[in-house]
Amino acid sequence: MSTVNQKKDDSNELLQLVSFKIGSEEFGVDILNVQEINKMTQITKVPNSPVFVEGVINLRGRVIPVIDFRTRLNMEKKEHDKDTRIIVVEIEGRTIGFIVDSVNEVLRIPVSITEAPPSIVTSINSDFIKSVGKLEDRLLILIDLNKVLLREESSQLQEVA
Repeated sequence: MSTVNQKKDDSNELLQLVSFKIGSEEFGVDILNVQEINKMTQITKVPNSPVFVEGVINLRGRVIPVIDFRTRLNMEKKEHDKDTRIIVVEIEGRTIGFIVDSVNEVLRIPVSITEAPPSIVTSINSDFIKSVGKLEDRLLILIDLNKVLLREESSQLQEVA
């Protein structure tokens, strides 16, 4: 009987995610892309940087560009508070910080409870939505970090840091 259960577990792949909030929406990113989560810190503005770049931070001697995820989602800016966090991730070999309203938890969810977002809600600005996780009491929007920055934005970001 244990071999039957073992096969069932193997076929039900789990996603390990860091979940965070922006406004009332909950998002998740693959934990393997997340290097660390930091409290809000002093951000240095960079003249002539792209509109989506909040500035740069010094992270243990490394200068890292920081993007406000609200700006990326075309949401209204919000004052940073005690819950605001910077999620430091690696995207295509680059270390980048994303400002989020708050970080919730690390989740393990089966791939089987995720599905592609409905086509009516996806647009050019939401190409980076990988799927939607249907949890018992809420929906979780899964982000594909490799698609958060468009090619031209990625090269602009390289010029900032």
